[in-house]
Amino acid sequence: MNVRPLTRIVRSFRFAGEGVTYLLRTQPNFWVHCLAAAVVIVFAMALGAPAAEAGVLILAIGLVLACEAFNSAIEAVVDLASPDYDPLAKIAKDTAAAAVLLVAFAAAMVGLLVLGPRLLVRLVP
Repeated sequence: MNVRPLTRIVRSFRFAGEGVTYLLRTQPNFWVHCLAAAVVIVFAMALGAPAAEAGVLILAIGLVLACEAFNSAIEAVVDLASPDYDPLAKIAKDTAAAAVLLVAFAAAMVGLLVLGPRLLVRLVP
């Protein structure tokens, strides 16, 4: 068995872990999304969401977190390429942030569609 491919795979996971650590250490919006994800997961468990619905929620959460990571990466690259103010750099950063907003909104709608009816049944006598 060749060790090199395995070493590369392990290194790739380590680098990805460093990326998650960076996001957790430095990106307040990532924390906000993680907190929202935790709340959704607690509600899904408390309301007894079936596995398929929980899977949809987890996919939506993953998309939001991944989009936030892409946004942070784009911001870092833009800052590196254009340390001074540039209108095109602003457009790149703003549209990357808009992508996060759009995905987060869609995820919130998924959460309402999946958990809303169960929550409503418990809240309305």
